[in-house]
Amino acid sequence: MNPTRNHRKLVFLPILLLLLAMSPAGAASLPNFSDLVEKASPAVVNISTTQKRAVHSRLPEGMEIPDLPEDSPFGDLFRHFFGEEGHGTLPQQRETASLGSGFIISEDGFILTNYHVVEGAEEILVRTSDYSEYDAQVVGGDKRSDIALIKIEAEGLPALETGSSEDLKVGEWVLAIGSPFGFDHSATAGIVSAKGRNLPSENYVPFIQTDVAINPGNSGGPLFDLDGTVVGVNSQIYSRTGGFMGLSFAIPIEVAMNVAEQLRTTGRVSRGWIGVLIQDVNRELAESFGMDHPSGALIAQVLPDGPAEAAGLQVGDVILSYNGAVVKNSAKLPPLVGASPVDRPAELEVMRDGKLRRMEVVIGELPTDNEPVMTASKPVPGKASRLGVTVVPLGEEQRAELKIERDAGVLVEKVEPGPAQAAGIRQGDVILKLGGDWVNSVEKFAELSADLPGGRSVAVLVQRGKGPLFLALRLPE
Repeated sequence: MNPTRNHRKLVFLPILLLLLAMSPAGAASLPNFSDLVEKASPAVVNISTTQKRAVHSRLPEGMEIPDLPEDSPFGDLFRHFFGEEGHGTLPQQRETASLGSGFIISEDGFILTNYHVVEGAEEILVRTSDYSEYDAQVVGGDKRSDIALIKIEAEGLPALETGSSEDLKVGEWVLAIGSPFGFDHSATAGIVSAKGRNLPSENYVPFIQTDVAINPGNSGGPLFDLDGTVVGVNSQIYSRTGGFMGLSFAIPIEVAMNVAEQLRTTGRVSRGWIGVLIQDVNRELAESFGMDHPSGALIAQVLPDGPAEAAGLQVGDVILSYNGAVVKNSAKLPPLVGASPVDRPAELEVMRDGKLRRMEVVIGELPTDNEPVMTASKPVPGKASRLGVTVVPLGEEQRAELKIERDAGVLVEKVEPGPAQAAGIRQGDVILKLGGDWVNSVEKFAELSADLPGGRSVAVLVQRGKGPLFLALRLPE
């Protein structure tokens, strides 16, 4: 064995791999974005805004404006900065500036950007790639989707072609052009990391997740596929530092263009709504509902006087398909419903009591604020059950505070080690339903608890915080 020869092989191997990567065959596997950037950049714009914000000046605690002569110039000075009484009652206006991106969608000057880029702006300045500058006016904005449509007075502008985010595949190359930190027309590339992401801030937008480098100033800029068509609007990032960490999110272009068209024609955005609160189905819940595997959107609450209630949907129903589209999980349903025309029927496939049903619901319009606000109430003394949980009656005042419409519910006072704790039941929860039956008293809860079978999962509906939640509880055999 020759150590020198082996050493030469180890040195030669990395060099060979590098040469292969630099060869035409290796380079062909990586996309060249130069033509795309050259063609698309003229339709991408930089957006800068100015806003005036009220700033209150205050004297330190316990200090007041001194008793000065009427003609003293210092009296006016104190009153200007601290108000007549010296308590900061006179706000001062301070100008602030922000930067963002956008792109032209029509030759006559309509531009798409993010709502948060232009929100509250008093002046909007649009700068194109040839350094032409235009004053822009807001046509309309939609905070829920974070889309805004603005307009500049110009003709014959280059406009971008929109594509299809539906055709995107995870792993496909995409490109962003924008103005990160004010650096105009910066191009960054990456791949599609996931599709149909729901973020805590918004569940009506199925975000495209990418690893494209997005930073402050990129907001509102276009996301391109390899064909050079716009497939998304870069909107936000997930970051613990404030800078890019490999998680970027874009609004699908179909959602953005639908919002823009509604803003352009009616000045407002209308979304479909069926009036339910939903959650995912996990393995234990699937077993309790008689399902072969977890799927669908589980209805945790049917809102009163809504389309779902009128259609006969019930708490515990699992929506498996919507107008023929498979609902794999709860995140898939809101975008489908939101995109549906109002006052039109939609076909649902629902699992109820282990049986499939086909139901029809007439789509309503999403209210401005349809989420019920619920707060925790203080527990009162009560009694324990075999589940390792102590429950007490729920008073009318507590029921009204929690906005529980149905005459049901017992309050969890204490949770001890046992099945309830393992299921995730917490102190302060209100147990509404146990094993398919509504719980309207402590006695009913004890009766249902005693009859629960061992060795399999049972669904428990609890009220927690802002909404209801199904949990899977399993008693030992």
